[in-house]
Amino acid sequence: MAMENFTRHQQGIIRSYYQNRDTVSFQRVQELLTDIYLAEGKKKEKLWDSMFNHLEKLGVPADQINHIKTKRDPELIAQIIQKKI
Repeated sequence: MAMENFTRHQQGIIRSYYQNRDTVSFQRVQELLTDIYLAEGKKKEKLWDSMFNHLEKLGVPADQINHIKTKRDPELIAQIIQKKI
């Protein structure tokens, strides 16, 4: 869809979203990490899936994401967060 189809206000919101996408994904990764520590069962698996999506958006290399997928260790996510800070 072209930007002309939106009002100026909507265009500003859309532009702002894409400009801050990394920040939003980084914050969401931090929130998901906390939730993963506290969750159990199927909910934990859904949180991991969401985590992998946000890691991709942050630009984490695919081989590193695959390593995290096999280990499912929250400490690996915490290390990524520490590097980004």
